[in-house]
Amino acid sequence: MIRSSSWSDVFRLSHHFKLACALVACGSVASTAAAESVTLGDPELTAGIPGEGSVSVGEIKQWLSNPSVHEELQVTLPKGLDKAKANIHIPEDNPMTRAKIELGRQLYFDPRLSSDSTISCASCHAPDQGYGANTQFGIGVDDQEGNRNSPVSYNRIVSTLQFWDGRAGSLEDQAVGPIANPIEMGNTHDFCVQTLSEIEGYRVQFEKIFDDGLTIDNVGKAIATFERAIVTAPAPYDYAQAVKSFEKAYADDLEYLDEEPELEAEYNALKKAAAEHPMSESAWRGMELTFGKANCTACHAGANFSDEQFHNLGVGMDADEPDLGRYEVTKEEKDRGAFKTPTMRNVALSPPYMHDGSQATLEEVVEWYNKGGHPNPWLSDKMKPLNLTEQEKADLVAFMKEGLTSEFPDVHHARLPE
Repeated sequence: MIRSSSWSDVFRLSHHFKLACALVACGSVASTAAAESVTLGDPELTAGIPGEGSVSVGEIKQWLSNPSVHEELQVTLPKGLDKAKANIHIPEDNPMTRAKIELGRQLYFDPRLSSDSTISCASCHAPDQGYGANTQFGIGVDDQEGNRNSPVSYNRIVSTLQFWDGRAGSLEDQAVGPIANPIEMGNTHDFCVQTLSEIEGYRVQFEKIFDDGLTIDNVGKAIATFERAIVTAPAPYDYAQAVKSFEKAYADDLEYLDEEPELEAEYNALKKAAAEHPMSESAWRGMELTFGKANCTACHAGANFSDEQFHNLGVGMDADEPDLGRYEVTKEEKDRGAFKTPTMRNVALSPPYMHDGSQATLEEVVEWYNKGGHPNPWLSDKMKPLNLTEQEKADLVAFMKEGLTSEFPDVHHARLPE
């Protein structure tokens, strides 16, 4: 969801400005020692500096003068995704702060990172296209076309290896890769840094946020921080699962809940929330299939519906010279034709599918799994014919479309430094 500024933005800026003034009056602008606890998905983290149009240097300096925007954030994940909290990956040398998220937001949407100022990160990972691109392959400078579909850039905080083949060991590495790729942004890291250094709004932010100022590594750190803040909100599945989990935990006591007012209130609240985020009967059946007969969770496992591993599904393996994916990185025979498992969350928002964008719809994806993929010597042992009925196929698609679709955080994409 793309948003404009609101009264909450104005209130927040006013509050932050008053706080900064009070601290200055006391002779201290130091941040507090304890990290601030926030839940990712909070629009205040990603909405940007309040206002319209370009961000002026004055607005940036006022923003940076607020000590609270430099405080390290202790992050938690939204309901549902929070079950992946053990997988949160934030490098020790790149803690999250509001100021760094905001700088990363600006860089993410700024085409000036590319050689001809036409391509930004958002060109291939657009919020209104499910943080992917609705084209078969990524399209870069001079309308050059890559050979892989654009992977989504949300829920990356619970992931380490990036790209379809996992060649980037972190979001920081991933963020700067496309800048120097001749097909994507077509730039060099040195020229990118030079371009940004000529924009005062960027220069003052890098000098304030990073001890060593504007470097390509710090460009990567800022973009990665913004990307870690982009997570999916609770989906209907999460509300339904909360009810199921409660009923399983208290299976022997449900009929006696009236004797436990607090538990009864909790149960009623869970059921109310699920009713407010409904799924059709078809989607409910699809949910059961996902964890059962269809065996989706053999790879799409965990709270983010991805095991973050690499598997050969047979996609594209009938070509004369197939894309060998992970093998090109590891040179291990077992990795031939293997690609990273994408998340199923919000998957309905980012067609086409598979690493080569060869499948235009979720219906085609289900058909591929149903037949067990394309046979080849390195096909994953998890790929088996499923023998699904037409109704079961439709139910799986309904679950992905209804049960796993939710909102993204509010992001103001147009506010870039002058």
